[in-house]
Amino acid sequence: MRREYRISVLTACLVLSLTPFPVATAQTTSDAGVRAPFCYEEPVQPKADVSDIKATFQSSKWLQTIQAVYKRRWPSGEGLAIAQAKDKYFSQFVTKTSFNALAESLMVAIHEETHMWDLDPSRTSWDVYYSAWINASRKAMKVPLHGGFPRREILPLITDDLTSSMDDIYLRDSQQGAYRLQGVVAELNAGLMGLPAATVVAEYIQGVGASNSRDIAATNLRYLQLYLRVAKARYPDYWTKIKNQPELRELVLVEFLRTAYWLDQSAPYAAKLGSADVAAIVAKNYAPENIAIIEEFTGAKVNTGSARNCTL
Repeated sequence: MRREYRISVLTACLVLSLTPFPVATAQTTSDAGVRAPFCYEEPVQPKADVSDIKATFQSSKWLQTIQAVYKRRWPSGEGLAIAQAKDKYFSQFVTKTSFNALAESLMVAIHEETHMWDLDPSRTSWDVYYSAWINASRKAMKVPLHGGFPRREILPLITDDLTSSMDDIYLRDSQQGAYRLQGVVAELNAGLMGLPAATVVAEYIQGVGASNSRDIAATNLRYLQLYLRVAKARYPDYWTKIKNQPELRELVLVEFLRTAYWLDQSAPYAAKLGSADVAAIVAKNYAPENIAIIEEFTGAKVNTGSARNCTL
């Protein structure tokens, strides 16, 4: 999938859990359709010592370095790096000149390799069903999408410039804007891997290579919320189809809570991993109408207080 980042040097080359989650087929739900409360969390140790790995860095062992660092700090990243080890494009996404340069390139690399895993034809059929790497122990597999409508149709609901650089690419571009629900959920999931990929090595990032990690996650959640609002308002038959799809409802809820989780985890590095607009984008995402659509679609009551990675 083609993308273009706010910082021009970040043009990409190619177009869980400590708290257990019930899977869609075993979702704890009462007769009234109310979900049992739960929180999204996953193993992460961002302060684990990796000084020995840095000290022995060799450019030829870039993949082993990624796997070793993530093994100590973020097992989901290690798992994806192992799963994608044979991907011929992986090396094109990473910078191998130094350990710090490698760390800085990991947001883009893991973002892209998430697309590679998610969109593999053995797991995803475009616009029909979609698979997503959530974390080392959880994947959403072949979630029905039922097509949808072009994502550019959410543009009238965006009345500010907070996400304008991404809007120009993903919504106004003739090709990208035509992508349907597939494009919306795929970009959000890749963003939710790219953000932790940078977060857990943030102290080694010296340049701008991951400077919009938080923007990407927050903006793509915004797109999903607005897409659901347009679906309900303009495409009632489609809305009914997707709302009656438990696997999709589960994926939407997990991605919503997961966004909150990683925005919180990355907050200590907010200035390095995001723009000054992130707080305002997040505020838009938590506006009453956008929370309402998440709650109506998923059947969950989400926490809008300090524990935003949880339901109530």
